[in-house]
Amino acid sequence: MSATPSSSFTERRILLEDAYFTFNRREMVYPDPVEFLYRYDDPLDREIVALIASTLAYGRVAGIHRSIAWVLDRIQAPRAAVCRRDISIVAEALAGFRHRFTTDRELISLLAGIRRAIRRYGSLKSCFLAGLSLHDGNTQDALRRFVAQLNPADLQTSLLPAPERGSACKRLHLFLRWLVRSDDVDPGGWDDVGKERLTIPLDTHMFRLAQRLGLSGRCRPDGVTAAEVTAGFRQLRPDDPVRYDFALTRIAMSGTEIEDGFVARWRRSTLSP
Repeated sequence: MSATPSSSFTERRILLEDAYFTFNRREMVYPDPVEFLYRYDDPLDREIVALIASTLAYGRVAGIHRSIAWVLDRIQAPRAAVCRRDISIVAEALAGFRHRFTTDRELISLLAGIRRAIRRYGSLKSCFLAGLSLHDGNTQDALRRFVAQLNPADLQTSLLPAPERGSACKRLHLFLRWLVRSDDVDPGGWDDVGKERLTIPLDTHMFRLAQRLGLSGRCRPDGVTAAEVTAGFRQLRPDDPVRYDFALTRIAMSGTEIEDGFVARWRRSTLSP
């Protein structure tokens, strides 16, 4: 006899909560780039660091760490550096920067966009909220408006994806997860956005695991897939659909034995009497 929907729901919720309390801990963070945010107590500094760190979070972990640390070492106090009268001083400090496809020109353009947004709205948070409607069930439209504020329309950049083109926008959703949620891993600060609106930052690890869990049958990790996977988690946690992202990513990165064990328990939850 197959399990009733309620028993399956309960078992999967318990399984996910077990994963959350096992992996979603500060001591499990390294080498995740979210750790760079912990250095900054001022939320106005932290939001800038979050955007820099998340946009550079592609490629090999060691390279990501080196690039983020290199940038932050040179700009020191992020808000003061970005908002100073002569941004050419920052540009000079970052000259020669390279992270895979990202050049110093792109990075300086991003910092200039941050500067414009702060001068107009007072903070990145206020800039984002200006594009978020009370009726929005997710952050897609707000992200599109946010990117438009930061990035000149004529500049192609490896740092800021275009949400309207169907990208999964993994790095932007990671940026929001860090700032909107608040727990042992995510430092928070953007409480007004609403964590119930967040979308899973769909990287290759989460994409593979989501397929194995039956949360998506799609073959591409694009925006539609990210929304589909998020909808699956929203059924279990409508108030916080991204709650399990860090823990499940850690499971997917921990080796086949741990991942296979989790998947087996998940699948058994639909077969319990």
